[in-house]
Amino acid sequence: MSEVQRAVAVFNEGYSCSQAILSTYGTQLGLERELAFKIASAFGGGMGRMGKTCGAVTGALMVIGLKHGLVELEDKKAKETTYALVREFMKKFIARNGSVECKVLLGCDLSTSEGIRYAKDKNLFSIICPKLVQQAAEILDDLIFK
Repeated sequence: MSEVQRAVAVFNEGYSCSQAILSTYGTQLGLERELAFKIASAFGGGMGRMGKTCGAVTGALMVIGLKHGLVELEDKKAKETTYALVREFMKKFIARNGSVECKVLLGCDLSTSEGIRYAKDKNLFSIICPKLVQQAAEILDDLIFK
């Protein structure tokens, strides 16, 4: 099973999109799976179900930081590499989906009970979200795990 397929499978188990991405790729970079689940748990549903940045995107950005992020203050190259990869990831995700905003991607506002009901009634979490997890994972694979 590829990492892309693994991330989608983790999402389909019931974890959030951010948890699926960070737990799949974070373990390759030394992050314990359980810790990845905890760290990413606040980012599902567009950051705590506020419909903001898609959890698959925030999970991917955490992975980019985990792989290339700044540790030593004088390491300007790490910071610039991280920021460049974030910009490239966002560009590619937006090119595929038109937005990174959960509210826009799902076509409903998860911060409201009506929006959650709509998403559930229309099976958006089963139809749209796995595709977004897949695409985020594909972009990560292309950008940093070639």
